[in-house]
Amino acid sequence: MFSAFERIRPAAALVARLILGVIMVAHGAHKVFPRGALYLFAQSVAHLGLPYWMGYLAAFTELFGGVCLILGLLLHIAALGIAIDMAVAIFKVHLHHGLVGPQGLEFPLALFALAIVLLGTGPGHLAADRYMFRGGR
Repeated sequence: MFSAFERIRPAAALVARLILGVIMVAHGAHKVFPRGALYLFAQSVAHLGLPYWMGYLAAFTELFGGVCLILGLLLHIAALGIAIDMAVAIFKVHLHHGLVGPQGLEFPLALFALAIVLLGTGPGHLAADRYMFRGGR
């Protein structure tokens, strides 16, 4: 009965991968590219009680993890890194703001869920991983 849905799984994974990748690149670029932004972000992470270097790790995970998702390259590593990044953001920043609102946890929670879904579904169509590591299958 649901076999038609199984046939669209690779296309659905592609859409999820591209959407999450674009969002993460945008958020990571915002933290990395304006001059001085990376340092300021690392310091804001330090004010949360985490080591400042985790700010650098989070920013680069978002930027390069997002690029990897878009390309379908090292998908499982990128999706896991993004899931961890979003889990930390949820617990350290957004949880006390509630579910809805400008600082609410609904958006990072949705990104976390999308990363977990990609861990389960794989990269889908048009993924570099499929061509580099599995001979195009």
